[in-house]
Amino acid sequence: MGIESTLSIIASVLAIGGAILGGYKLIKQKPLTALMTELADKNTSVKRQHRILSIIDKRLMLSSRHISATYINGFHSNGRSKQAIFYDICNENNIEPTIEICKLLLGYDEKKFRKDWIACHLGNNSNATTSINPEAQIPKPIANDENATETVYLSAILAKQYGETCKRLTDILNKHNIPFVFLEGTNDIWCRDYMPVQTPSGKLIQFRYNPSYLKSPEYSHSQSDVRHVDKVNNINPIFSDINLDGGNVVMYGNKAIITDRIFTENPDWDKEKLINELSTLLECEIVIIPAYKHDYDFTGHADGMMRFVDNNTVLVNNLDQDFKYMKEAIVKALDKANLKHINFPWFEHKIKGNNDHAIGIYLNYLEVGNLIVMPVFAVPGNKDAEALDKLKEVFPNKIIETIDYNDVALAGGILNCTTWIKRK
Repeated sequence: MGIESTLSIIASVLAIGGAILGGYKLIKQKPLTALMTELADKNTSVKRQHRILSIIDKRLMLSSRHISATYINGFHSNGRSKQAIFYDICNENNIEPTIEICKLLLGYDEKKFRKDWIACHLGNNSNATTSINPEAQIPKPIANDENATETVYLSAILAKQYGETCKRLTDILNKHNIPFVFLEGTNDIWCRDYMPVQTPSGKLIQFRYNPSYLKSPEYSHSQSDVRHVDKVNNINPIFSDINLDGGNVVMYGNKAIITDRIFTENPDWDKEKLINELSTLLECEIVIIPAYKHDYDFTGHADGMMRFVDNNTVLVNNLDQDFKYMKEAIVKALDKANLKHINFPWFEHKIKGNNDHAIGIYLNYLEVGNLIVMPVFAVPGNKDAEALDKLKEVFPNKIIETIDYNDVALAGGILNCTTWIKRK
């Protein structure tokens, strides 16, 4: 073999090795979503923020996108959320937020922002210079009490998909100095279900979020990745492999009510061992009540069935209007747990083509601190007034506000479903 052939082979080997090494380095790169999270972290220095933007720019250049040097050198996160920074990057650098870009930087699609951006930058007024300001679309706390012990969390999707309804709720929270925060990285508005459950001692228990009803193709796209949501929102829970929705946990003091749907969602567990494990994790006595049949309530959640008044009493949807088998089973379960019950107004509202709505379930209210926000439905009859009067009777020392939450209720849940509360 001649020297030229030998040198050619060596060059080829080195080139292949370089390509492999380059590919390995690419694989080892920090995901852009993680870099965006670091960019929004208040503890990240300005110098590091500029470095992060440069890294993002280099990797976006592979897709022919570009963040200007002027923008990078003048950038400061100023406490903005990752989502707000993403919008700013796109607006100020004329980067179209394609599905690819959204998923690269945020980890999920930002459909509404994409639509608004295209309308603003590529629509009929192609010379439009007005930037889209997402922070103006998301309500902000205006009078929060720093001494408040509880904070209400909402999915940022709620503000985007149900803007007017979300503002009605946040206006009430602001009125009563209740802090609230919008969760990033979620795939739907039902944050009660996929967020951790807080124990009496303050621990956060993050259960596996893989409910059987989300296996249906019409819902599968909305399943949030709980580890991702916790990470991007700086929440550090204890993880459990038990499959359980937060909406199926109604807690007060040292008691937690859960429907027997827990057993079908965890078929590999022995029932007694499962209850013991839940009791240990949640630091509570576990009270099991029957769930409705799947065709009547596909979620099997407890938070639409009953709520605690105190450690010895619960409110239940008026059992005199319920199925006989459910009434008997619920009373038996409550008696076994030494819990008294108070019948509470509810009604069944027929809507053609929508069997999964939550219209009529007043018990899915929001309770935070000394405030209760109860949904009203404005249907014919006196039910709204009846429910409000009963709630005032049961909670004479609570502040009670009402809210039109119907557009959310039509989607299958109400106030408790769309809120998560974290104590300090």
